[in-house]
Amino acid sequence: MSTSKVYYTNMRVQVGDTLLKKLERVISAAGMGEMDFADKFVAIKIHFGEPGNMAYIRPNYAKTVADFIKARGGRPFLTDCNTLYVGGRKHALEHLDSAYGNGFTPLTTGCHAIIADGLKGTDETYVPVTGGEYVKEAKIGTAIMDADVVISLNHFKGHEMTGFGGALKNLGMGCGSRAGKMEMHASSKPNCNQELCIGCGACQRICAHGAPIMTDRKITIDHDKCVGCGRCVGVCPRDAIRPGVYHSNDILNYKIAEYAKAVVDGRPNFHINLVMDISPFCDCHAENDLALVPNVGIFASFDPVALDVACADAVNKMPVNAGSVLDDRIRAHEEGRDHFHTANPNSNWKSCVEHAEKLGIGVQKYELIEVK
Repeated sequence: MSTSKVYYTNMRVQVGDTLLKKLERVISAAGMGEMDFADKFVAIKIHFGEPGNMAYIRPNYAKTVADFIKARGGRPFLTDCNTLYVGGRKHALEHLDSAYGNGFTPLTTGCHAIIADGLKGTDETYVPVTGGEYVKEAKIGTAIMDADVVISLNHFKGHEMTGFGGALKNLGMGCGSRAGKMEMHASSKPNCNQELCIGCGACQRICAHGAPIMTDRKITIDHDKCVGCGRCVGVCPRDAIRPGVYHSNDILNYKIAEYAKAVVDGRPNFHINLVMDISPFCDCHAENDLALVPNVGIFASFDPVALDVACADAVNKMPVNAGSVLDDRIRAHEEGRDHFHTANPNSNWKSCVEHAEKLGIGVQKYELIEVK
């Protein structure tokens, strides 16, 4: 089995150095500077952060990557696709408002932000998935498919359904149009344990499709209306709402891997994971909980599979932050060897990387090379 190289630097800096300089050194060492950017449109796939969430990547990191590309003749732009759920990024106008509000303006990042699937999330390109078992044609935001080069700049953190969000999830779920996101989520519709339900209505307020139905102050999920986005799972204060069947999260991960393949197949691509502010849930939340573990560092590779596995391994070697969800789970005797599975027991991140390797996107075996 082949081995991919993953480059890494920690969060320590000496006087006169900065994390932004270390980011540039890592991506240089990993070979990003050897890519042909001259006169190329370069999509920097990023998550702008839901308003209220403070764990998303700072714009300064995006500027470092954009400047690196521009110095080599490229034409970078920051991009993401619209969301399924009610929030600050459901259509392009509010999505851009959210991006600017979180600091991602042309003045701060040195490049423009483009919402890849257009005003209402319907500007999509159908991309065949070679070897796809669950998706034959992925629905990808058109601006992303129009780019000549794809760079994923990813906040590596936990996720209530996929285990963690890294390069593969940012590429797969993040590049899907609204219809594409529906397709990926369709097999993972949640149910409500009415014994735990307190009738607070949080799930009703977050749902864009009217799927949670309140009867006698207890919720039932209408699966005919539900698209399986999982937002209700994240906002439920009593964990009353859970994904319907455990294996459905594996299917979600398989589809994410197949969408990721559609994005990177046949064109230059490179991937950067910032393993910091490692919140238990996605940056799609309008809040962020205490980080699971201390900050780890910056990782980069041409191989998104090896990159995600290296980052997961690094997180699993870290001590647990006291008072975090992970700490709570361990104190409740739900401890395990894997921090992400312990924090979100219904998730299985390995299903995504295993399927991505099967599809030929990359390999799980890696050589970790430290950059000072």
